[in-house]
Amino acid sequence: MSGTNSPEAVKKLLENMQSDLRALSLECKKKFPPVKEAAESGIIKVKTIAARNTEILAALKENSSEVVQPFLMGCGTKEPKITQLCLAAIQRLMSHEVVSETAAGNIINMLWQLMENSLEELKLLQTVLVLLTTNTVVHDEALSKAIVLCFRLHFTKDNITNNTAAATVRQVVTVVFERMVAEDERHRDILEQPVLQANSNRRSVSTLKPCAKDAYMLFQDLCQLVNADAPYWLVGMTEMTRTFGLELLESVLNDFPQVFLQHQEFSFLLKERVCPLVIKLFSPNIKFRQGSSTSSSPAPVEKPYFPICMRLLRVVSVLIKQFYSLLVTECEIFLSLLVKFLDADKPQWLRAVAVESIHRLCVQPQLLRSFCQSYDMKQHSTKVFRDIVNALGSFIQSLFLVPPTGSPATTNQAGNNNSGGPVSAPANSGMVGIGGGVTLLPAFEYRGTWIPILTITVQGSAKATYLEMLDKVEPPTIPEGYAMSVAFHCLLDLVRGITSMIEGELGEVETECQTTTEGASSPTQSSEQQDLQSTSDQMDKEIVSRAVWEEMVNACWCGLLAALSLLLDASTDEAATENILKAELTMAALCGRLGLVTSRDAFITAICKGSLPPHYALTVLNTTTAATLSNKSYSIQGQSVMMISPSSESHQQVVAVGQPLAVQPQGTVMLTSKNIQCMRTLLNLAHCHGAVLGTSWQLVLATLQHLVWILGLKPSSGGALKPGRAVEGPSTVLTTAVMTDLPVISNILSRLFESSQYLDDVSLHHLINALCSLSLEAMDMAYGNNKEPSLFAVAKLLETGLVNMHRIEILWRPLTGHLLEVCQHPNSRMREWGAEALTSLIKAGLTFNHDPPLSQNQRLQLLLLNPLKEMSNINHPDIRLKQLECVLQILQSQGDSLGPGWPLVLGVMGAIRNDQGESLIRTAFQCLQLVVTDFLPTMPCTCLQIVVDVAGSFGLHNQELNISLTSIGLLWNISDYFFQRGETIEKELNKEEAAQQKQAEEKGVVLNRPFHPAPPFDCLWLCLYAKLGELCVDPRPAVRKSAGQTLFSTIGAHGTLLQHSTWHTVIWKVLFHLLDRVRESSTTADKEKIESGGGNILIHHSRDTAEKQWAETWVLTLAGVARIFNTRRYLLQPLGDFSRAWDVLLDHIQSAALSKNNEVSLAALKSFQEILQIVSPVRDSDKPETLPVVNVPVPVLIGSISGPGLSRPFVRTDSIGERLGRYSSSETPIVTDELEDLNLWWAAWNTWYRIGSESTKPPITFDKLTFIPSQPFLTALIQIFPALYQHIKTGFNMDDLQKLGVILHSAVSVPISSDASPFILPSYTEAVLTSLQEAVLTALDVLQKAICVGPENMQIMYPAIFDQLLAFVEFSCKPPQYGQLETKHIANAKYNQIQLFAPAEWVALNYVPFAERSLEVVVDLYQKTACHKAVVNEKVLQNIIKTLRVPLSLKYSCPSESTWKLAVSSLLKVLSIGLPVARQHASSGKFDSMWPELANTFEDFLFTKSIPPDNLSIQEFQRNESIDVEVVQLISTEILPYANFIPKEFVGQIMTMLNKGSIHSQSSSFTEAEIDIRLREEFSKMCFETLLQFSFSSKVTTPQEGYISRMALSVLLKRSQDVLHRYIEDERLSGKCPLPRQQVTEIIFVLKAVSTLIDSLKKTQPENVDGNTWAQVIALYPTLVECITCSSSEVCSALKEALVPFKDFMQPPASKVQNGES
Repeated sequence: MSGTNSPEAVKKLLENMQSDLRALSLECKKKFPPVKEAAESGIIKVKTIAARNTEILAALKENSSEVVQPFLMGCGTKEPKITQLCLAAIQRLMSHEVVSETAAGNIINMLWQLMENSLEELKLLQTVLVLLTTNTVVHDEALSKAIVLCFRLHFTKDNITNNTAAATVRQVVTVVFERMVAEDERHRDILEQPVLQANSNRRSVSTLKPCAKDAYMLFQDLCQLVNADAPYWLVGMTEMTRTFGLELLESVLNDFPQVFLQHQEFSFLLKERVCPLVIKLFSPNIKFRQGSSTSSSPAPVEKPYFPICMRLLRVVSVLIKQFYSLLVTECEIFLSLLVKFLDADKPQWLRAVAVESIHRLCVQPQLLRSFCQSYDMKQHSTKVFRDIVNALGSFIQSLFLVPPTGSPATTNQAGNNNSGGPVSAPANSGMVGIGGGVTLLPAFEYRGTWIPILTITVQGSAKATYLEMLDKVEPPTIPEGYAMSVAFHCLLDLVRGITSMIEGELGEVETECQTTTEGASSPTQSSEQQDLQSTSDQMDKEIVSRAVWEEMVNACWCGLLAALSLLLDASTDEAATENILKAELTMAALCGRLGLVTSRDAFITAICKGSLPPHYALTVLNTTTAATLSNKSYSIQGQSVMMISPSSESHQQVVAVGQPLAVQPQGTVMLTSKNIQCMRTLLNLAHCHGAVLGTSWQLVLATLQHLVWILGLKPSSGGALKPGRAVEGPSTVLTTAVMTDLPVISNILSRLFESSQYLDDVSLHHLINALCSLSLEAMDMAYGNNKEPSLFAVAKLLETGLVNMHRIEILWRPLTGHLLEVCQHPNSRMREWGAEALTSLIKAGLTFNHDPPLSQNQRLQLLLLNPLKEMSNINHPDIRLKQLECVLQILQSQGDSLGPGWPLVLGVMGAIRNDQGESLIRTAFQCLQLVVTDFLPTMPCTCLQIVVDVAGSFGLHNQELNISLTSIGLLWNISDYFFQRGETIEKELNKEEAAQQKQAEEKGVVLNRPFHPAPPFDCLWLCLYAKLGELCVDPRPAVRKSAGQTLFSTIGAHGTLLQHSTWHTVIWKVLFHLLDRVRESSTTADKEKIESGGGNILIHHSRDTAEKQWAETWVLTLAGVARIFNTRRYLLQPLGDFSRAWDVLLDHIQSAALSKNNEVSLAALKSFQEILQIVSPVRDSDKPETLPVVNVPVPVLIGSISGPGLSRPFVRTDSIGERLGRYSSSETPIVTDELEDLNLWWAAWNTWYRIGSESTKPPITFDKLTFIPSQPFLTALIQIFPALYQHIKTGFNMDDLQKLGVILHSAVSVPISSDASPFILPSYTEAVLTSLQEAVLTALDVLQKAICVGPENMQIMYPAIFDQLLAFVEFSCKPPQYGQLETKHIANAKYNQIQLFAPAEWVALNYVPFAERSLEVVVDLYQKTACHKAVVNEKVLQNIIKTLRVPLSLKYSCPSESTWKLAVSSLLKVLSIGLPVARQHASSGKFDSMWPELANTFEDFLFTKSIPPDNLSIQEFQRNESIDVEVVQLISTEILPYANFIPKEFVGQIMTMLNKGSIHSQSSSFTEAEIDIRLREEFSKMCFETLLQFSFSSKVTTPQEGYISRMALSVLLKRSQDVLHRYIEDERLSGKCPLPRQQVTEIIFVLKAVSTLIDSLKKTQPENVDGNTWAQVIALYPTLVECITCSSSEVCSALKEALVPFKDFMQPPASKVQNGES
């Protein structure tokens, strides 16, 4: 009001006052002179004051009574014009605050009068208002009078006055209290009032200050008035309404709560006056029951009165809101009343205003919190908060169940509803016609009850409609749906308030906790203690708060859930649904945060149920604890209210039709847009509040899974779900609305799982567990049918795993453990996804940028790879394929950094079994190839052995031959790698070995690895060899062949790297073991013919049985081993048990050689030959020139590493020096003990002998399958002997020779099959030896040469050799027998290959050339050795003769003509050398038995019984005769001259023979024409001559010899005589008939003999011829003469020749007498 104090304002005031007074005096001039005078004196007074005082206003105030007086008098005139003028003037004075207390009193009295006279009522009210509001001069009685004045004016007849008065009263009341507030403000500094105690019972007002006292009195009287009692202070009240009183009370309580809270007097009023009053006034409302008849109660019940009831509720709202802390008990009553007013039997309007009141409370969460603390949390107290919420719930339910019947507007509909029929009244249909179209109002609809939703208020503010209807006296009509809408908002605001409040507080607590814990880690001791102190306070505080929060939630959740679920089910409006869902979601999240599991799950269940079609059978929702809600009824205020189950006939738009996810889906289910809305809420819940879901993830995910299924979303890569076609059943039908939503939904779904990366570990585990159990259910459903399974859980496990890679360790085991189970599922689609998820996770895990990186976190790496290995235990091929593809990808992307993961990865490849199908094996093998080609250098050396094992295992797979063969190639590559990187591998392995050894020692266990004592690098090689060894006995020939070649190549090429001692293992564990297995397999192999080698491959006939195929393997293996023995002998011999190894090898060679397979047996001999060519270790006697090299300091050549620069030499050269130096330490080269060496050779000899004797021994029986060794085999066998003999010749004795002979003999005797003969034998006409025969002779030749240069004692072997050779010579006439086998001569054998199954014919060889060659050898040998003692002693000559006798006696009957001719020439040669020797030893008798043999031989030959062949030509005959002549010549030159050294019998035999020859050697078969030729005249002559020569030889030394000659002659002559005589006789008797041809021949012969004899006698020196002989010759003459008569011309001519020589006897010689005497 500073404006009123300025000089201008003052000046204006003075002017106005004066003009007012002048006006007044003018008006009153005529009628009211006193007034005029007063006015005029007033003008003077004013002027005087203005003139005298500087402070004009103060002076005016002092004199205000006088200044005002004229105006008061003017009012007293009751003249309207004057009164108005005066009131205006008074107001002006008031407004300038120049009215004193007294003046004010006067003014009020004056106004009172005017009021009583009902004058200028509005002006009065205006004046009072100005008077009271400008300052505080009016108080106490004056004030009360002024107030009463206003009240009185309120009750006039005039409506305008009434209303203005009412407004003025309200303003005045406010002014009174404002004064008090201002007064308190002024006095605050001086005195703090003590805080009042609730039980203060003083009614004294003495302590109150003036303004406060006024306020107190006013308020007290208001209470009195409302209660219809007389006021104490407002004297003069005549009339009052309760409604107005209540309004005033409410406004005071609402506007000035601090007055009541700060002054105990006021609070006392509140407790003692206001509350009882309110409760009393409520009573009609409480007792009233709508619809109850009055007759039932004795006294009529007062009906509730809307204006009062409504105002009471307003008061109650204020009381509760502002003074709850003062009025705890009273509020409890009020709240209980409020709750009661919601009952269904209360009038509709009452329920509406009650709901509005409750709504006011619901928007004040702190207040609700206080309720909870004060009531719900106290024992024995009403659970007010719970009741409020439950009441709202039952209120909402009642609206649906009980048709509203409170207002006239709706009564008519009650009938409809109760009749049970559908609501047909258009008024109730909720449809509003707009231009013919129909729009749907937002509404709730439930079981035919349709309740629209009205927009009543902004969210969060309780703007009431009916509580504001202060002007209505009658209860208003409540529009349909109003109460429901308010109740709905109550719920929403309640949820919103509580949750935001609690979450805010929770947030504060959490941040405080964080700050304190961060502080707690400060260094100093003292501060820690302080912090602990503060922390504990905080903890206490938090515990208290938490208890409140939990109680609030526990108190309200059941009611909320019941109501919200019902509304959710009934809602037809998207916005309403959204709000309900939001409320459920926030509650669920809050419960989750507070750890209230049951309630959390209940809310979540509600949302889940909302998402699914009605009555959808989802076990999770019906079995969890939360779901028991749906079956239990809540007791709310003693009424039993069932939770209403969802109604199916909701008027929702169906947006999708799909199949339910069930084992046997029945039909289809429909999803409405509301379901989809719920689903989105569910997603939202999971997304934003995943951390607090805990076990209810199960509910959430199960529901999502079903929805995803119904909507037909299918997983795609990475686990995201994309819309896909449903695989079977009626395809999912989706409206376009949903189609556009689906990508969004699937996106949210993915985001939901992506956000799992922000969950804490525990929540994450909950999520994983939920997904796993969900997946287990899906798996159970998918069992036993091949329907499309639900892959939701698997896909989401994958997604969750992928986004949580940074902490994968904590979830890896449950995650992969479960996926592995999925992989084993019989449903292929399920499996496939399990595998897809698992492999994706593993790949992602390996590529993820972990911290620390995987290379430094081996444990994690192994953890990641482990499931890959576990997949190997699953037998489904599709899973294994996925696994292998994963391995391949890992190798391609991560191969270089696998490190310790290698064994796992390799294990996966190695786990592929043979029966798992070609494609699997192929894929696995691809991986292996990649490893071998690219990754060997990057993997730890300890894994190399695994690589070898795996490669080997692929070799053994029999699905695909190429893979097996390629894997053998890989093994070769691996071995090459070992060789190149030998040093580094060896170092690393040794290091590793040392570490393992140490560990083993610490644990006290023995280190166990294959081939243990060998060093680790060697073990690696041994494993490689062992693997190849296994492949060498694979059932497939190609694999065996390849493996065998590779094995021997590696040992050959890289064997030098092995430590010396390791060779022992190689020999025994690898090579001999392999030989054993091959031998066993070969001997047991099937002999059945294999038709074709799979596909169209033709098999060569040499490989068409398993046995033949194994034969090849055996050959290869044996050859390989033998080669190693040969080339590495210098390594093997020092091993210690070399001789044992040698024996084993020989045993293998022997068994192979004796196998019934030509190929094997022949190869065995080749191997035998190879090991016999071994260079014997160098001896001192014959060291090579290179030897001195060895004496360089040896460490250079030694395997051990003896210095930083020195390393094992990887040298492949095998010079002798190196051989010697390689393994010896520092001593001189080892010279192997010669004795041991000999033993080895003798072992070889024994083996050879066993092979020979076994293989050549004829079988006992023969059939078509009899095995007879082949020629090449026998040849090879015999060819071995010379080489072997070189080593054993020193100890070779007669026994051995005997053994050898047997073998040679048997070998030569073996026949050959006619099939093979064309290849082995020359045509029969050629006299060629077979290679076998050559070999046999060579063997004997070697022996003979050895004996020749050998010591004396060896020469006793000559006879044996002769025996052997002679035995062969006999073959010329008598081929050897081979057991009982019938052999055909080669000429008769039919060579046919057409009759394949006919028994092969066996053909004896042509032995003639062999026998003849043997004979030549005998002659040669004899020529060299005739004089040897042994040869002499052993009657070799006799044996030779005896042997030759056979062909000689057979002569023409010999198989080959050449034979006897050769025999003769040989005999002649032998005798020419042998006879002198025989004569030399005549006296010893060693040759005695030879002579008769020789005589018989001559006899048999010269007088053979065989007849010459008919086709023998003359020339041939003559040539043959000349041979006979040669023999006789030999007798004449070599035998007869030495008769005195020769036994007499022998000479006699010779003579007789010559005698016989000289007379008669004719052959009876000759034709007449040839007779003269065929009579062997030359021969006879020769015989005669010899006879004669030796008969009459002067050299006859003994009479005995001469006697024999003469006797022989006389015998000859006598015989001639006899023949002639007989002939003459026969001739004479025969007459004309010719004599038999034979006799004629004989006589001719005799005649020729006679002429020959006479010739001979003539030639002989006469002194040698005995006279007696001559006499006998002459005595023949007469007989000859008698023959002249014969008729045969031949005889005649012969006779003529015989007679001619007799001419010489015509004159007797002169010296006859002397000769006779002598």
